Amino acid sequence: MKVKGISLGCKVNTYEMEYILSEFKKHGYDIVSNNADIYVINTCSVTNTSDAKSRKIINKVIRENKEACIVVMGCMIEANKDYLNDNVNIIIGNKDKNKIVEYVENYFKNKENVKKLYQDFDSNFEDMFIDNMEGRTRAFVKIQDGCENFCSYCIIPYTRGKCRSKDKEKVLKEIKTLVDNGYQEVVLTGIHTGHYGENGSTTFPDLLKEIVKIKNLKRLRISSIEITELNDDFLDVLKKNEIIVSHLHIPLQAGSNRILSLMNRKYDKDYYRNKIQEIRKIRPDISITTDVIVGFPDETDDDFMETCDFAKEMEFSKIHVFPYSRRNGTKADMMPNQIDEERKKERVTKLIDISNELEKDYLDKFINKEVEVLIETVKDGQSIGHTGNYLKVLIEEELKRNTIVKVKINRRIDNYLEGERND
Repeated sequence: MKVKGISLGCKVNTYEMEYILSEFKKHGYDIVSNNADIYVINTCSVTNTSDAKSRKIINKVIRENKEACIVVMGCMIEANKDYLNDNVNIIIGNKDKNKIVEYVENYFKNKENVKKLYQDFDSNFEDMFIDNMEGRTRAFVKIQDGCENFCSYCIIPYTRGKCRSKDKEKVLKEIKTLVDNGYQEVVLTGIHTGHYGENGSTTFPDLLKEIVKIKNLKRLRISSIEITELNDDFLDVLKKNEIIVSHLHIPLQAGSNRILSLMNRKYDKDYYRNKIQEIRKIRPDISITTDVIVGFPDETDDDFMETCDFAKEMEFSKIHVFPYSRRNGTKADMMPNQIDEERKKERVTKLIDISNELEKDYLDKFINKEVEVLIETVKDGQSIGHTGNYLKVLIEEELKRNTIVKVKINRRIDNYLEGERND
């Protein structure tokens, strides 16, 4: 039988879907891109818009595949536990994803729809293990799940549960397997990645110290990390291990202390600024990217301008800009002085313009310098890849995919660099 996976939202969902499809493959199913007998949809619920998108895709799959077995799982289900659709055959939340093959085979045996949700998550990490990520030159490894930050705009602590971590030895074994299978770069991912091991016998820096010892691992990337998790132990590991790439994605969310407080973030501008300065003393050319939400309830023009000024001061290499989107069940949804959509749109445009300028300034620093590029795409006489600090580089030559080559950068073209091999 044929299976198609549809993953929405974050890198954690992407990893989970890769695992689920690999399990189907092990059990003799064919993985396809369309016209399947089984559709597995891993939903997102980070905003009301994400919810709506998840529902829209579910309905589209049902409409176009009336005879197929439809499986729906993930955050949208956890956030809407009353969701019921007679055309969806299996409904689960964020628990039991590693049992999907079993659920599907029981469905075909019994021809009975299944809806299974839990009142709460237990403290155990739901183990998954992958040894390949089809079509990718960098592999994701999920090491953590859950969040306990309770930012006022976010539903995720309610849909993913408390923080829990994958056993250290299992993480190391998975990464070693991926490296043995040819992956030179691994990305650590989780809902709250830097919170790894907080309640156990190890810590995130301790885990990093072990990972960088893995033979033939060339690059280790962290998908995202909170500024409050960049403690002295982490900075010491960053200082001593070049395998950890010179790129950190550190969410800011707002550059106004008043708005940060309303968001229930756990830091202020001075704390954020001081940590960034510490990092740049260790890695002067590091790429620091960030997330910013604009149009948060009661955000004034002065608050927004403060965010713009702080973004410039921090010299981010890229800002992922999001208009605030209301989410049922969060504190921010009930706050007064919601910002109108037109004003949000204006602020998004302005901050994206700032991001574009900051990105160009960062890229320009590497003109006439030598960089190492992991080749990801080879086509029509060209090769495209990324450096460790996530600069996109184009080379006018067909090189071997999944190799790391030295490249001299000649010029910047918009938001990427062009260079030539410099072996």
